[in-house]
Amino acid sequence: MIRHIVTWKLSASDDASKAAAFTEIAEALGALPALIPEIQTLRVNHNQAFFDSNWDVVLVADYNTFDDLAAYQVHPEHVKAAAVVRSHVAERSSIDFEL
Repeated sequence: MIRHIVTWKLSASDDASKAAAFTEIAEALGALPALIPEIQTLRVNHNQAFFDSNWDVVLVADYNTFDDLAAYQVHPEHVKAAAVVRSHVAERSSIDFEL
């Protein structure tokens, strides 16, 4: 099993704009498991503590293999969702590892 974790710092600075951005990101990414069969699990959450130092949004997703993760990355539905995410993001970090 491969775990894919991505964190984002949102470009919005006020709480209302951050909440709206999170909702849009969560809706775009949350639709993907029904559209991309390689996704085993996918969760999107927003930060709830240490707001000055933590990142704003996290995605945690699992795939059976690195090939499945690679297929997800180029899937047209992921590409569309990633464009939504990028429209709200100032910084991104990610890590992929075998469980």
